[in-house]
Amino acid sequence: MNKNILCVILSLVIILGLISACASAGADEIDLTELDAGEMSDVDLGFLIDDIIPLAGAPAISLLLLPEASGKMVKSNSSAVIDYSNTEDGYIMCAWLAKTDSRIKIILQGPETKYTYDLKNNGDYETFPLSDGSGAYTVGIYRNTTGTKYTKIISVSFTAKLTDELAPFLRPNQYVNFNEESKTVAKAAEVCKDCTTNLEKVAAVYEWVISRLTYDTDKAADIKAGKIKSYIPDVDNILSIRKGICFDYASLMSAMLRSQGVPVKLITGTVKGGGNHAWINVWSETEGWITAAIYFNGETWERMDPTFASSSRKSSSKTKQMVKYIGNGTNYTAKYQY
Repeated sequence: MNKNILCVILSLVIILGLISACASAGADEIDLTELDAGEMSDVDLGFLIDDIIPLAGAPAISLLLLPEASGKMVKSNSSAVIDYSNTEDGYIMCAWLAKTDSRIKIILQGPETKYTYDLKNNGDYETFPLSDGSGAYTVGIYRNTTGTKYTKIISVSFTAKLTDELAPFLRPNQYVNFNEESKTVAKAAEVCKDCTTNLEKVAAVYEWVISRLTYDTDKAADIKAGKIKSYIPDVDNILSIRKGICFDYASLMSAMLRSQGVPVKLITGTVKGGGNHAWINVWSETEGWITAAIYFNGETWERMDPTFASSSRKSSSKTKQMVKYIGNGTNYTAKYQY
């Protein structure tokens, strides 16, 4: 066996540990009006800014990390199931089992942030990241009763201790969804076949995506007008039709890079003077989580100097201006990370 491959395999061995949990369930009814206002589905996706920062040349992980509902730690009833067997790897999985036409919600409260997701009512498991890292979480599944009223069907609380802080951002989730059979994964392997560093992978994926996808102005207009209430990207469909909104671009690039072992955060929040936006942070072993370099300005994608990992490095005046802007905490305000 190749020595490098052996080292990678050994580095990925995870010591599994049981996580103590206390479960709670009830039929409490809540009003999700305020939570709905903060969902990704309500963001004006037609005017997103997306930023990718290349890594500092660290070798990529050569293993596709995929979630599984292993059934070791489960809270379930006749309507829904929450599988929290793999919290040490930074995710949970949920499924709605009962027949219903009602909208289903998941509320995932972490140590710092409360996330609200839609859950499909087709019985399939979906993956949700523990984006806040290690700490106490409560997960509840709710069914819509009327208007913005939801009743709690099932919930569980647990304490997660992640074995790797990057784990939630190396695997698929609802917004960055792929598996071993995904055409997106195969395409990423093809695009990155000659790449030897993560920096080269980021550049290769970016160049491939922007040279082949076109912006879907109709979809952007429908979302802005409220005709599309809840939107979740389908990366293989985006890859097939070669068309999408900014969120599609970001999701596709995130999926391709994660499948190649590059840790990526899909961030949503606001930008001063620009409203709701999304951007992509990438992990650098020398800088940690950093932001910028590839972004969407509302009309076209632009790529600045991909070699810098901090504003102190040599770059164009345009790059320096963007780095200064993004580096100012009063300009970019992150709200959610996926």
